[in-house]
Amino acid sequence: MGNQHNHSHGHSHGHTTANYNRAFAVGIGLNLLFVGVEIFYGLLANSSALLADAGHNASDVLGLVFAWFAMWVAAKKPKGRYTFGYKKTTILISVLNAVLLFGAVGAIGWDAAGKLSNPDPVAGTQVIIVAIIGVVINTITALMFIKGQKDDLNIKGAFLHMAADAAVSLGVVIAGVIIVNTGWNWVDPVMSFIIIAVIMWGTWRLFIDSVNLALDAVPKRVDADKVREYILSKENVVDMHDFHIWAMSTTQIALTAHIVVKEIPDNEFLSLLQSEINKEYKISHTTFQIEKVGCTCIVHC
Repeated sequence: MGNQHNHSHGHSHGHTTANYNRAFAVGIGLNLLFVGVEIFYGLLANSSALLADAGHNASDVLGLVFAWFAMWVAAKKPKGRYTFGYKKTTILISVLNAVLLFGAVGAIGWDAAGKLSNPDPVAGTQVIIVAIIGVVINTITALMFIKGQKDDLNIKGAFLHMAADAAVSLGVVIAGVIIVNTGWNWVDPVMSFIIIAVIMWGTWRLFIDSVNLALDAVPKRVDADKVREYILSKENVVDMHDFHIWAMSTTQIALTAHIVVKEIPDNEFLSLLQSEINKEYKISHTTFQIEKVGCTCIVHC
């Protein structure tokens, strides 16, 4: 028996898209409705702030559309030249969503800098009321993604977009109330810079994590050394090389390795090893090549 390959993967990830179809649909629908409300009252109250925020919210709707599209494409079966399928689309979209958030931060910062040098009074009670509606809508949408964002960077991007919008709207409400009661117009741009700091904290982490996955780095939630030690601790295993762990998507992790053994094991050994690694480290796609110790040419062993 010269060499032995065994490949296994789980299928639980297939439900991810279905679980968030409603969240994406509701989130996109609510935010499109809110953009329309902001445009209407922005024109009615002659508020450039509301109109600018409408444009910002529209860009975040686009971010939700991108994330939803990526999950839909990732579920497609491999075809033609794309033998791995389209799962990495979710990683590319998470990078894109981070870039969109950086753009939003830049726009907010530019507006805040202008207001700091030349503070404008809040356009009135209507602006505050519309901003409160924004807090409610964006918070509801963000909460629909809060659970999945811990394990999926694509979902995290959607969550951060909505959380950022909620923070911006809340800042408008707080600043508006303070300004209406005190006349301190400088509070509005200062609040904007505080919001920028909050958004940047989450967005920078999203960006770095997304780029790392795009470069096939080991996902943060997996300790490669522990996985290596676990495999080497198995009876009959004496060495291992060509050991690789990478993300196939924002939710699925793959592992390949050449395992050197004293004696060629049966398939039960590999099946059990794959099952244990999936359970312990959430690595659902594993491929092992078995090599007998002392052999210099696998084909003739």
